[in-house]
Amino acid sequence: MGILQDDVVIIREPEKQDEPTKIITVNCPDKTGLGSDLCRIILFFHLTILRGDVSTDGKWCYIIFWVVGKEKTRWSLLKKRLIAACPTCSSASGISYYCSDLQPPKPHDVYLLKFSCNDRKGLLHDVTEVLCELELTIKKVKVSTTPDGKVLDLFFITDTRELLHTQKRRDDTIDKLTAILEDIFTTIDIELVGSETTVFSQASPSLPNAITDVFDLQSGTSTSDSISIVMDNTLSPAHTLVQIMCQDHKGLLFDIMRTLKDFNIQISYGRFSKKSRGKCEIDLFIMQVDGKKIVDPSKKESLSSRLKTELLRPLKVAVVSRGPDTELLVANPVELAGKGRPLVFHDITLALKMLGLCIFSAEVGRHVIGDRECEVYRVLLDEGEGLSFPRNKIEKGVWKMLMGWE
Repeated sequence: MGILQDDVVIIREPEKQDEPTKIITVNCPDKTGLGSDLCRIILFFHLTILRGDVSTDGKWCYIIFWVVGKEKTRWSLLKKRLIAACPTCSSASGISYYCSDLQPPKPHDVYLLKFSCNDRKGLLHDVTEVLCELELTIKKVKVSTTPDGKVLDLFFITDTRELLHTQKRRDDTIDKLTAILEDIFTTIDIELVGSETTVFSQASPSLPNAITDVFDLQSGTSTSDSISIVMDNTLSPAHTLVQIMCQDHKGLLFDIMRTLKDFNIQISYGRFSKKSRGKCEIDLFIMQVDGKKIVDPSKKESLSSRLKTELLRPLKVAVVSRGPDTELLVANPVELAGKGRPLVFHDITLALKMLGLCIFSAEVGRHVIGDRECEVYRVLLDEGEGLSFPRNKIEKGVWKMLMGWE
């Protein structure tokens, strides 16, 4: 079956011109985890999903998202990224034929971006925002401030466009960073350090118990106290119906989809909609990869428990003492495919910038917490001028930014 590449993803205006939404239609072969991959891209582009419909016969799927974008949303680039996420192999005739048995993606090259300049409030967020706009993905970070007020920042990054090996792409990146830093004493360097498989091949180290205890699943900030997850095998002869009612937050649909992807669950039909007072309703007809519904009580309980955990605390945020200083900790669970929620560092630095707080040092790395790998963000706040914010206000400010409630 063939289909023109431009028809795989269609982004159009709604029928009522006064509506702020756009409608994204995806029409391609199905694969387990496709919904998660698409939702991740939509989240990366700062879009809000208002409604969603998914239907598939196990081979071909049809997905519709009703979304709200930003003034600066690059819709043509979004379409390009969504098409790239769909299973495809090209044809010499100009028509793309799609298949679900793709080879694993080639590991990206990892580059070290190193720069030094005078410090100022909001500097780290401004740099992070430029990297996001350039589609440079931050894999690891180490930021430090010297006694004379300078910063030395090390970013391990990958390039979505796979062009950072070219001089033009490097020069463009350096020019945009130089413009945002506004410092004549800035030095910037970009060098290749290896592929993802070699640079990040070492096992993720465990964190000290004092830090892992902070991320206890039973404590900390949560999205809501009321989440309803019902699994029913009586309404469909071939599918398990999962009905979810919960509080909305940024990336909600992504959190659900990535959980199903980790459990190797296929969605045959699904509907997502926002209701009044920030509530959401999700109905999903699902089955296991063997084509059967989920009847094993232990499997049902395991999936239900994981979904509840992801919806209550998709991320974990805490503010603790490190001696006389204050440290912000954020844990971002990584899915089995190796990807975490996008834009977390962007939102953390934006929240701290809006609170008027300076960052003395920051580290981003992968660690094992409990039985899961997480991207852990450790940010030491600068209290040189006196920290005027209570710790619970810092925690709530960062949490609200991450959840899209700012």
